[in-house]
Amino acid sequence: MVHASCPQSPKALGPDHKSCAALRVVLINPYEIGRQPFALAEAAAWLRQRGCEVTCIELSQQRLTADALVGARLVALFLGMHTATRIAIEALPRIRRLAPSAHLCAYGLYAPVNAAYLRAQGIETILGGEPEAGLLELADHLQQEKAAPLTPTQRVAFIKPDRSALPPLSSYAHLRMPDGARKTAGFTEATRGCKHLCRHCPVVPVYQGRFRAVPLGIVMEDIRQQVAQGAQHISFGDPDFLNGPMHALRIARALHAEFPAISFDATIKIQHLLQHQATLPELKRAGLLFVTSAVEAVDDRILEFLDKNHTRADFVRVVGILRGLDIALSPTFIPFTPWTTLDGYIELLSMLVELKLIESVAPVQLGIRLLVPEGSYLLKLEGFRSGLGDFDPEILGYRWSHPDPRVDALQREVMTVVEAADRRRLSRREAFAAIWQLAHDATRRAAPTLDIADPGSAIPTMSENWYCCAEPTEQQLQQF
Repeated sequence: MVHASCPQSPKALGPDHKSCAALRVVLINPYEIGRQPFALAEAAAWLRQRGCEVTCIELSQQRLTADALVGARLVALFLGMHTATRIAIEALPRIRRLAPSAHLCAYGLYAPVNAAYLRAQGIETILGGEPEAGLLELADHLQQEKAAPLTPTQRVAFIKPDRSALPPLSSYAHLRMPDGARKTAGFTEATRGCKHLCRHCPVVPVYQGRFRAVPLGIVMEDIRQQVAQGAQHISFGDPDFLNGPMHALRIARALHAEFPAISFDATIKIQHLLQHQATLPELKRAGLLFVTSAVEAVDDRILEFLDKNHTRADFVRVVGILRGLDIALSPTFIPFTPWTTLDGYIELLSMLVELKLIESVAPVQLGIRLLVPEGSYLLKLEGFRSGLGDFDPEILGYRWSHPDPRVDALQREVMTVVEAADRRRLSRREAFAAIWQLAHDATRRAAPTLDIADPGSAIPTMSENWYCCAEPTEQQLQQF
């Protein structure tokens, strides 16, 4: 069996690698926040180049049918997120019924950390964040009908992703502008992995502080094909766009030179926004519309536990810097942790009011509960494991309860509001007001009025605003 979290050999598999002939391969994407996945398109390109017959299935848009899976010898599920993994597990019984003789594989960040449980569910091969070499060797292996375990020691060079078998960009999440306009959004990656070791991050157990750049030429080829399909905006899916600041600048310059009307967004750490502040004006001129940044908390003690390498004061500075450059900030949070207090939660909400960020924060960000998967670097914290329950396959993580039951109760109530707001399409301002009231009710204090609070300007947002570590909705889990 293959278990290749991040092969490090500099030698790449070349075109002379054995062909897998007409092996029937089905690649499945359970969920990726409404984005057309790079991870399926890149794998599909390599497998097709080797002669495989490849079908791609988007579970958020397409049903698992007998026609789609008939004759499949290899079914590979991309598990890039916690939500995707939960959905994939629900889908596995149907996949096994429709493709009983297929070899089942899981790849992506959440495959290695859940390897034991996935194998118990019938997954035979586990690949990590650099899956292409393993997928190619596995396909060749199946074609030759060999049963011996594989140990891929090489990685492939990037080639132009093949998006031809995926649904059109118009069927994915789109960008909503503050004036009501919408833009068709594309999605690509400029790097993989991350050089940082934030303790709660799912990238860390797989990449362990390493990152790898996708060549400029490949990134631009991928952008060109998406622009040809109607993309007006590009989301960069890197864990951190400024892990390689010069690489990021070269990509932004090339994008703007060739497509001056195309805007883009990226995920960037608070730490990097400060360290590489000098690059931001040029990124803005090149089309940077907004930045997603994992702020996580405004309590310096919690930030230290998470090893975020920024402080509350750093967050405040970044808000001012980006606002001065007219770059929108979309902060993300993990507000419910074992160290959260009711007063601390109210302090987070109050800070969003003070910084005029109510319109900048998706309501789901105010209800996220810390996930502790197998392999998490949080388990390295002294004494942390002693406060955990057993690993629970239902949530793919270790259960924990807050010492103050009111905090756990508040988290559940907040998520109820979030889900209702999503169903009823409430504004961010309306959802925030409901959460503001809940938080103060939990402390039995009167909630200060928000009537005169400035919620800040509306920012560009993606039409799919769920989150990778949020619990899947009942609708997502019941579709199978």
